[in-house]
Amino acid sequence: MTRAYPVVMASVARPDTARLWSVGFVLVLPIIGLALLIAQPELDMAWEHHPAHFWLVLTAAAINVVLAYVTNLAAGRYRDARLTLLSLAFLSSAGFLGLHALATPGVLLDSPNIGFAIATPVGLIIASVFAAASATPLAGPRAMDVLRVRGLLLWGLIAFMVVWAIFSIAQLPPLDGPPPPREGTGVLDVLSFAAVVLYAFAAWRLFQFWRFRGGEILLAMAAAVVLLAEALIAILVSRNWHASWWEWHLLLLAAFVTIALAARNEYQRRGSLGGAFGGLYLEATLARVERWYASAVASVAAAEAGGGATDHVLDELRREGATDEELTLLSQTAREVRRLDASFRPFLPASISERIRLRGAGTGATSPAVGEERVVTAMFADLAGFTPFSERHAPREVVEMLNAYWAVAVPIIERAGGTIEHFAGDGVLTVFNADGDQPDHARRAARAATEILTETRSVADAHPGWPIFRIGINSGPAVVGVIGTAARRSFAAIGDPVNTGARLQTAAEPGQVVVGRLTWESLGDPAAGVPLGAIRVKGKREPVEAWRLHVPGGG
Repeated sequence: MTRAYPVVMASVARPDTARLWSVGFVLVLPIIGLALLIAQPELDMAWEHHPAHFWLVLTAAAINVVLAYVTNLAAGRYRDARLTLLSLAFLSSAGFLGLHALATPGVLLDSPNIGFAIATPVGLIIASVFAAASATPLAGPRAMDVLRVRGLLLWGLIAFMVVWAIFSIAQLPPLDGPPPPREGTGVLDVLSFAAVVLYAFAAWRLFQFWRFRGGEILLAMAAAVVLLAEALIAILVSRNWHASWWEWHLLLLAAFVTIALAARNEYQRRGSLGGAFGGLYLEATLARVERWYASAVASVAAAEAGGGATDHVLDELRREGATDEELTLLSQTAREVRRLDASFRPFLPASISERIRLRGAGTGATSPAVGEERVVTAMFADLAGFTPFSERHAPREVVEMLNAYWAVAVPIIERAGGTIEHFAGDGVLTVFNADGDQPDHARRAARAATEILTETRSVADAHPGWPIFRIGINSGPAVVGVIGTAARRSFAAIGDPVNTGARLQTAAEPGQVVVGRLTWESLGDPAAGVPLGAIRVKGKREPVEAWRLHVPGGG
């Protein structure tokens, strides 16, 4: 692991219609107020108060600087193109708004100049480009293009703002001279109009993302972009130091506070910096988050299972950026995973459990898994005389008898490398070469069968009247894999050789092992058994050649 990602999930939720209408109503009010001030000039009263201007603008700029820093930190940690572009939009609007604060007479200069005065519309125009880009393929299929030049964009923007400040303070052309009667003038009018269009596009796309995902941060971001567009419109039509002019200052402050409050609420709810902006992440970023989360849980669970290495794994995750809350959640999840694994692992073959853990099973969420065709050896072990025994004994005694036999047989099967497909009352189907590479699968099955009969003989001798195993083995091509639907799946081996193996088991006497031709030929030891000739078995039109294996101390 090289990078820590917080536990963040995209919340696909039905948008709150009432909230949407409320937000829409609030966003329309500033435009209505601005239109009223323009239509009724007598209402657009003048108020020139330099300290109020300085602290209002400085506060708004400071809030947005913090937002720019936080979003850029998250964008860098998770290498998310959309968040990268939005962080640059914050930085642009914050930096140039801060320069506008310095235009207040009596701060750096006795009187403002054009460089400081038009800083705000310039910053908002640049920010609109980044905001709109965050809703284009540059934050999707072409995200890597953005990430490759992320550093260049960040430091280039900072350098541009520094140069702008130097030229403004030194009153160097073209940023010398007195400010215009209003911030938006000349070419800025055209660029500002284009910026409003870009903001509208970004807000619409963010709104669409919110409709799909839900989440407070997305709706807040869409609302803030609308407020930025409204502020730019106010800049275009307002008169300096009048009510309409003060309005765009308040709109900028409202935009930044809206995002700050939403981010704070998301942070408190999710407990991490990355979680606060989770709703803005690209789908690819969310996928990486989920992969990291799964990998981190697996690492912690493996460390706990190994005993003693957990602190080292947690310290490594902490160094990579995981918070204490995330580490606590990871530890709790890892313990739950281990508990579930211990509960359900006995119900699946060990090799299949491992395959599911590493690669997963199935080709889709609802379609059955695709099995693999391969040559296998199927071994059926059945207790001859089980039905009469179960009729004469209580169910508890029957279960105790079965468990006593399985306690001996199952470890033998596992040592031989067999995969238990299923238990069926008194019988068990085992498949060799079901997963992995077992070129000697027939010999493994024969060895396991004879060992089962030998080892369980002592159990039967200690309990007179107990049924005795009989075993059938057959080899051939079969489809092996996990089959079923998303609601219910199971491991299975399907094919005629498997069915024939079940029929050969019924031809065996208690304490005997009967094998088919391909199994017999694969053993390569004629002295290991005797031919039974072509025998008829249920379900086969033609007789099946069979051999009875020699069992030490038995048949």
